[in-house]
Amino acid sequence: MKSGYEVLKERGFIEQVTDEALIEQQFAGGPLTCYIGFDPTATSLHIGSLVPIMALTHMQKTGNRPLALVGGGTGLIGDPSGKTEMRQVLTRDQIDYNVQCLGKQLSRYLDFSEGRAVLLNNAEWLTKINYIEFLRDIGRHFSVNRMLAAESYKIRLEKGLNFIEFNYMLLQGYDFLYLFQHYDCALQMGGNDQWGNMLAGTELIRKVEGKDAHALTFPLITTSLGQKMGKTEKGTVWLDAELTSPYEYYQYWVNCDDADVVRFMKLFTFLPLEEIAAAAKLADAQLNMAKVVLAYEATKVTHGAQAAAAAWRASMEAFHSRPVDEALFPSSDIPRHAPESDTSAIPRYKVTSGDIETGLLITSLCARAGLTKSMSEARRLVEQGGIYAGDRQVRSVDEKLSRDDFSGGSELRLRRGKKKYLIVEMEG
Repeated sequence: MKSGYEVLKERGFIEQVTDEALIEQQFAGGPLTCYIGFDPTATSLHIGSLVPIMALTHMQKTGNRPLALVGGGTGLIGDPSGKTEMRQVLTRDQIDYNVQCLGKQLSRYLDFSEGRAVLLNNAEWLTKINYIEFLRDIGRHFSVNRMLAAESYKIRLEKGLNFIEFNYMLLQGYDFLYLFQHYDCALQMGGNDQWGNMLAGTELIRKVEGKDAHALTFPLITTSLGQKMGKTEKGTVWLDAELTSPYEYYQYWVNCDDADVVRFMKLFTFLPLEEIAAAAKLADAQLNMAKVVLAYEATKVTHGAQAAAAAWRASMEAFHSRPVDEALFPSSDIPRHAPESDTSAIPRYKVTSGDIETGLLITSLCARAGLTKSMSEARRLVEQGGIYAGDRQVRSVDEKLSRDDFSGGSELRLRRGKKKYLIVEMEG
């Protein structure tokens, strides 16, 4: 079996490492304990957190022990890395609640039973620190000159870095030392913006324990168009089904750019690399099928097979897509035949028969139901030929819905372009 390091390297997870030869040697020596920290600034993680989450799952699948550290202690301060302004300070109660939510969320990806992975909260040790002892035992190992040279602090110095944030590197370094001492953790992984903080931890371990520890960073993942992962017209794509439905989550992946399909499959699915490599040669209809497989597999990882299948069925029904060919991605369990009609996952909006009788502007409905951000955007899309009521194109900004649009039934599909659908339900 390949080592966890080999898997991460092949799939494009690795940006920087402290010493590749030593890390490979450690992996070759047997199971390794590693950790990644997660910031509890919200009740849910988002797609931008998927790279570290997937890295931990690969580590677990290759026989290593991942530690998922939720920063209930460091969250009280806020990480200045990559930020041009100070983060909003949350209350202890808010952070404690967020920590609970993130713990439940991470359990969907990692198996925490019988110590296979460990879920930790650094508030357990950081909130018990004696400040004088901490300065004497830990603070003396940090060079202020080197700290100010770190990229995470350089950015903030222009606008002002307060003393609370300045302590963040010490606390994160201490986290690594604590996990090294109590959990035999010798590898920290994280985003590339954490490199300075991670090196501070490896250096602290060397000075205090006289032993080697390692750091590994992931690249900043952007789309081929240079956009930040997980940002859409509606905002952030969350991993919580209550904040971003499985159908919307599926649509994010199925609508990715052609140039991103192979890379995203490597990072965000567990499909074998040889099958993913074949996708690089696909084009046109088959490339679209590859996007469907990507969307299905990515949704299955986050929301489970049942939700992924429901999102697939709804999307196939909405867009009248062809099922994926049997020969493509044989290890995927995506359904290979056209689904029975299922529109349960498509967003819905209710109107009354009275609304229809009095005259409901289609542009107004689009804005009210969230198909567009505003009436002005709806008007612009109508003028560009981008709004459809059923199968007909809406040609005038003054058009109103009529009973004829419902074709004798109680539902109407309102479509924006090729990618966004809304089912309008008429009551009464």
